[in-house]
Amino acid sequence: MVSEPASSEDTPSLQDILDALDDPDCRAILRETAEPMTANELIDACEISKSTLYRKLDRLSQASLVRERDVINPGGGRTTKYERDFDDVTISMDETDTFSVTIDRPSRQSDERLADIWSKMGDEL
Repeated sequence: MVSEPASSEDTPSLQDILDALDDPDCRAILRETAEPMTANELIDACEISKSTLYRKLDRLSQASLVRERDVINPGGGRTTKYERDFDDVTISMDETDTFSVTIDRPSRQSDERLADIWSKMGDEL
């Protein structure tokens, strides 16, 4: 299963981000997840195997570039969808020649923040 992305205050390592962005399958997933998609939809859209998809989603989640959302189905149960979790990634170097990374995230409505909290609570149970 994909681990939870880092919060907006917690930035992943530069290497995790570079590794994810260097991977062609991860880039394909990022292109497709502008809107939330299920794993099966991503498998079809990206033309990759299920095991590869989950490995790549894990890599993207470690880099805090994709987030997992559980959607409650009207008939019961829930469906997991994945979506891109950034608007912009900036890699810079300061005056001491140290690299840093900044991830600009989309703003979330209160219902989305509440859904994230409930999803995390469900994982704890």
